[in-house]
Amino acid sequence: MSPTRRTTRRPWARRRLPGAAAVVLLVASATACSNQALDQWSRGGMPEGVTKQAGIVQTLWNGAWIAALATGVVVWGLILWACAFHRKKKNSTEVLPPQVRYNLPIEILYTVVPVIMVAVFFYFTARDETEITKVSNSAPVKVAVEGYQWSWRFTTEYQGQKAVVAGVPVDLDKQTPQTPQGPQLVLPVNTEVQFDLHSDDVIHSFWVPAFLFKQDVFPGNVVNHFQITTLDRTGVFFGRCAELCGVDHSKMLFSVKLVPQAEFDQYIKSQAGSAQ
Repeated sequence: MSPTRRTTRRPWARRRLPGAAAVVLLVASATACSNQALDQWSRGGMPEGVTKQAGIVQTLWNGAWIAALATGVVVWGLILWACAFHRKKKNSTEVLPPQVRYNLPIEILYTVVPVIMVAVFFYFTARDETEITKVSNSAPVKVAVEGYQWSWRFTTEYQGQKAVVAGVPVDLDKQTPQTPQGPQLVLPVNTEVQFDLHSDDVIHSFWVPAFLFKQDVFPGNVVNHFQITTLDRTGVFFGRCAELCGVDHSKMLFSVKLVPQAEFDQYIKSQAGSAQ
């Protein structure tokens, strides 16, 4: 091969390498997006849970969707079947198809089947609700949640020490995934946490989407309780008030930070007895 030919080929070789790299990156990105989409579909649109109780909610949610889709398929199938086989025949002089009355087996069927469906739904819902709202009163970490217009106060108690964090209505323009606004509740992973919720003024609702759970926060002498077991997943997760509570309801934001046990121990020691 002549030197001239080598020179003319080199630019093409240099162009192929970036092009191949771009194709590889594109395929990898498409695969990652596809995996994320499949994961989202498998959860039925729910966020990924970070507690043991969230898994129970997710299973109930998926089961409800499967049952609803199965019911829809049966209903749609019967509608299409009726449209296809009981439509008016061509050149028929009948105004209406033959009428059937007092079909006892069919009446029993469409009465018994819905009763069984409702009973099944009720059983699984009651079972899972009992498990989700169960409080042992022996959790090593306890958090007193106080909702007020328009922020939150978290009092975390652990091994006789307390850390208090309170907030004010946030600036929504500063709220980003990297810079969550409002008070931050720090909790350890792989630990049982009990929440005691109370309001100083009106009804609020404590909601962390990653918990797949929310609980109303009432004023007066009503204190609601629930308990979670955090999974081994660190990170910062957004929370908000889910009950319309006044003019700055949308600014009633907070975040939950899950950290390793050693980091949580250090946090409690540094914050014990303080109020922010």
